[in-house]
Amino acid sequence: MRKFSLFFSLLIIVLFNNAISQTRKITYVTGNFTTGDKEFLLNGKPFVIRAAELHYSRIPKEYWEHRIRLCKAMGMNTICIYLFWNLHEQMQDQFDFTGQNDVAAFVRLVQKNGMYCIVRPGPYVCAEWEMGGLPWWLLRKKDLGVRSLADSFFIERTHKFFKEAGKQLAPLQIQSGGNIIMVQVENEYATFGSDKAYMEAIRNGIRDAGFDKVQLFRCDWSSNFNKYQLDGVATTLNFGAGSNIDNQFQAFRKLYPSAPLMCSEYWTGWFDHWGKPHETRSISSFIGSLKDMMDRKVSFSLYMTHGGTSFAQWGGANAGPYSPMVSSYDYDAPIGEQGNVTDKFFAVRDLLKNYLQEGEAIGNIPDELPVIQIPAFELTECAPLFSNLPAPHKTADIQPMEYFNQGWGQILYRTQLPASTVKHKLVIREVHDWATVFINGKVVGKLDRRMGDTAIEIPAVVANARLDILVEATGRVNFGKAIIDHKGITEKVTLETDSTKKILKNWQVYNFPVDYEFQKSKKYTTAKGNSPGWYKGTFKITKTGDTWLDVNSWGKGMVWVNGHNLGRFWRIGPQQTLYLPGVWLKRGINEIIILDVDNPVNRNVAGVLKPILDKINPDASLLHRAMGQKLQLEKELPVDSGSFAADGGWKEIKFAGEVEGRYLCLEAVNAWRANDPLASIAELELIGKDGKALSALQWKVVYASSEEITSGNHAADKIFDLQESTFWQSQSAGGRPLYPHQVVIDIGAIQVITGMRYLPRSDNKTDGMIKDYRVFFKKQPFRL
Repeated sequence: MRKFSLFFSLLIIVLFNNAISQTRKITYVTGNFTTGDKEFLLNGKPFVIRAAELHYSRIPKEYWEHRIRLCKAMGMNTICIYLFWNLHEQMQDQFDFTGQNDVAAFVRLVQKNGMYCIVRPGPYVCAEWEMGGLPWWLLRKKDLGVRSLADSFFIERTHKFFKEAGKQLAPLQIQSGGNIIMVQVENEYATFGSDKAYMEAIRNGIRDAGFDKVQLFRCDWSSNFNKYQLDGVATTLNFGAGSNIDNQFQAFRKLYPSAPLMCSEYWTGWFDHWGKPHETRSISSFIGSLKDMMDRKVSFSLYMTHGGTSFAQWGGANAGPYSPMVSSYDYDAPIGEQGNVTDKFFAVRDLLKNYLQEGEAIGNIPDELPVIQIPAFELTECAPLFSNLPAPHKTADIQPMEYFNQGWGQILYRTQLPASTVKHKLVIREVHDWATVFINGKVVGKLDRRMGDTAIEIPAVVANARLDILVEATGRVNFGKAIIDHKGITEKVTLETDSTKKILKNWQVYNFPVDYEFQKSKKYTTAKGNSPGWYKGTFKITKTGDTWLDVNSWGKGMVWVNGHNLGRFWRIGPQQTLYLPGVWLKRGINEIIILDVDNPVNRNVAGVLKPILDKINPDASLLHRAMGQKLQLEKELPVDSGSFAADGGWKEIKFAGEVEGRYLCLEAVNAWRANDPLASIAELELIGKDGKALSALQWKVVYASSEEITSGNHAADKIFDLQESTFWQSQSAGGRPLYPHQVVIDIGAIQVITGMRYLPRSDNKTDGMIKDYRVFFKKQPFRL
């Protein structure tokens, strides 16, 4: 009888607790979220969004909840996510929302942990992600247009993706009992265009997909948000660490006086590029502006709160100039790549605990995940690339990778060279992105899209010499007009002398995709020697845990462990390790395969306790100036001179008339602040005859009198990288060269310009604010 009474009592307690739990859940999530007078309203009450941006695709599924709980422990009440179209539809009409791609499961975990969710389905998302989230197979359409109503195929496919995403997530809107409070329409569209009709079509497609109850919003920058307006959609702004909050929203308040204020991307750090210094942002540079937002009840999303990793082929690139991103998306965020808490984490937590709203509580910090060390081991088996070629395709004219139904990886083009008795120039238009040229199996040169390489000199050859061009794709452009980015060789290959030009034809094409089964199927032997190809080995562990594989002795390629693609590596750095999640390891024997297209120094790998994200081995000088080089302007006449205004924001200069040239020199004569030796520029645009900014895709810095590349990544090419929060700055570490400071840019071809637009750095600092300037523009290069 006592046992029965005890069992009955426990059953009543369990049922009561379950009922309370369910009641709390329904009370918490069912309701409405909308915009009110200068504030957001959650169930009719004022609500300030404190969102943490993280991406389910950059985190192993087993760690999703750990990262969500960390965000709550920072003081966040909302999780913000992108949907990556190209992740979910890797081949046309083959949608995948399962396993690692189960975004609905991720959103439910957010709800389980008492947090709301903001969804950003694109179709374009940027995110330093391959092609900005657009699927590669769109590029099989030769006249493709993206982010525009002009291409009905793009619009049709976009709406189809929305509908598939809606099947997964529309039931999770807050009005339906879920936790999704906002859905974004497109992403930073004003940096690309201003077509209101296109944005209306995207908005309508999102509504038609089932997101017809939730609050919609769009995000742009404070410098361009007013290019268009969109009815029924809230407007938010994106800006970087250390921004002046009142200045960022000054123009916004005038256009939308009763709208709530939100910084939908407050950039806590920045992303890294191959061959460039590691990016960091100090706590002091962003915590003050975050406090300013909280004091003004400005909603925000920290981009990124946790960056994670761009595993496999998913890392993107910027252009111009072309600059691919590393695999680590650590982003110098408050939560590190492995889910480790940082000083930034505690700074944010200590701040936000003072701004909790009714019913909110800061979460407990979850336990750290274990980290293990793996002693160095050797990859003993090898499958040389040229001994493991797949069946070829044949084509008369060279074509890019996509036309062979390949999305990512490497591609080999092979043909015969005509006999010659003299040296020739081999010209490739265009290499996307990194190529090694072989004649009869011997390396004769390499071309790097980052450097603008298009040609190499090849020796005289006998008849039937075999030409091989091995091209590796290092990430499609994810920002700006260059987003239509075919891989491989995109136009043609010619053999040239001073008086002849011959287009090479009749190619055999070999495709090397990135899927694990393709790598595993090679013919491995224990042959010694290092050459382009696949390397395989095993390592044994007695316990699992996260680690970082040290691959600094390897050249360039990808790594698979137990079938999981860890991403790209490249000897030039700054990243020298690859994050290996412990959940992808097993006790006992583990397999590793490395594809290296540039010979490794040795075959060793080790698992280390900390990442190496800041060791750069540049393959060329990072400075845009040779030793002892000095610009000679004494005999040059400026096309314009004057003074910039002392305030922030874009400044436009109109020349007295049209001027024609190819080489631009901007000389900063002095600074507004007395005794300030620094000069800085965030962005520079040249205005054409039509009043529009010229494309900067072919621009190249040929000279900079001074650049800061040690204490920060402020090289001169930041002037035209289309990122308003990055900037060129003259040297600040060590000696500080004095004014004047000059930057010379080759814009790629002779063009007519009528003026110039200049943007100073956009943070709270005034260092390097240029006062007086001179502009030179000429057809011939400047004397150096």
